[in-house]
Amino acid sequence: MSTVPFISSTRSSAGAKTISFQAFQAKSNATSDLAARRAASAAEAAHDAELVQRFQEGDESAFVEIVHRYRGKILGICQTMLRNHADAEDIVQDTFIRAHRGLSRFRGDSSLATWLKAISINLARNRYWFYFRRRRHTTLSLDCALEEGSTATIAELVGAPDPEPCGAAVSAEFDELVSVCMERLPAPHREILTLRNTQHRSYEEIATTLGITVGTVKSRIARARENVRAQLAELCPEFAPDAGLREWFEPVRHAGRLALAVA
Repeated sequence: MSTVPFISSTRSSAGAKTISFQAFQAKSNATSDLAARRAASAAEAAHDAELVQRFQEGDESAFVEIVHRYRGKILGICQTMLRNHADAEDIVQDTFIRAHRGLSRFRGDSSLATWLKAISINLARNRYWFYFRRRRHTTLSLDCALEEGSTATIAELVGAPDPEPCGAAVSAEFDELVSVCMERLPAPHREILTLRNTQHRSYEEIATTLGITVGTVKSRIARARENVRAQLAELCPEFAPDAGLREWFEPVRHAGRLALAVA
């Protein structure tokens, strides 16, 4: 009888050692990944600083390389904020025009990437409010894509007679719902969620870009996410707030519900 507790204790000790080793290995991998990301970020910053110095010394080819490095990222930010490719292209062009004019006075108080993104965000924000005052935001083309990179259009949803399949289409439909909710958010909420969730910016970078404190960034993100949740509940009021993801898209929904909600 005395050997049973001994065996149990031995097995428990071995299991604890296994779990402890796995936790240590996971922590070690996470630390390595973080160190690799920091090293890559430092290398990018050093290369940017070299490009700025070359430009300030009169090398115009350095600015061409800056444009090639950041044009895609700037375009993505502007298109997410403005929801219009032509307007986004205009803002990208204006961003680099202003950057070319001001780069000779760039002191490196922030990274080149942060500086360029701040210029583009301010220009895009001004463009948005320019059109907002003229109520352009109340109209949307039926040929407009549901989200960046998507081939689906709003016209396809409006006339869809059949329900969406529930399996492989769960994630896609949820993305569409979130995209609709993002369109209905106030501009400051959509802007800060774009910086945090789409651009994966840190709280400190967002604070620098928007000119607010880190605490304000966190509270504004929290309010914006609560707003998204409220919009989701409004689009699908038949589901409980604690419903799982798959429950949102079971075939119990009426055909065309999403199309009617969007319309």
